[in-house]
Amino acid sequence: QAQLVESGGGVVQAGGSLRLSCAASGRTFTNYAWGWFRQALGKEREFVAGMSWSGESTYYADSVKGRFTISRDNAKTTVYLQMNSLKPEDTAVYYCAAGYTPGASARSQYSYWGQGTQVTVSS
Repeated sequence: QAQLVESGGGVVQAGGSLRLSCAASGRTFTNYAWGWFRQALGKEREFVAGMSWSGESTYYADSVKGRFTISRDNAKTTVYLQMNSLKPEDTAVYYCAAGYTPGASARSQYSYWGQGTQVTVSS
């Protein structure tokens, strides 16, 4: 059974950094694109970052551009989201997802989702 498991969330002060991981298992995700989304309390889930299967193309929401970096390990089984210069408005549950359309910002474009990991940025 395909499974995505996020980890690395926590509480950090504004200006700090966190690295989220998303471990894929249960099937081969060959040719799948990857995405990170987040959902703050009372808000819609929003696209944060995406990457093509090859890793050659990356995509970012304007709100995180220059601060967050999406990457993947060589085995292509773990996807990362490096988050620097964190702000209180980055507080949310972060989800990783796999789909066929690189850089897609719509939730409907992703077939597999993790359970989420909480990131809290204190001011």
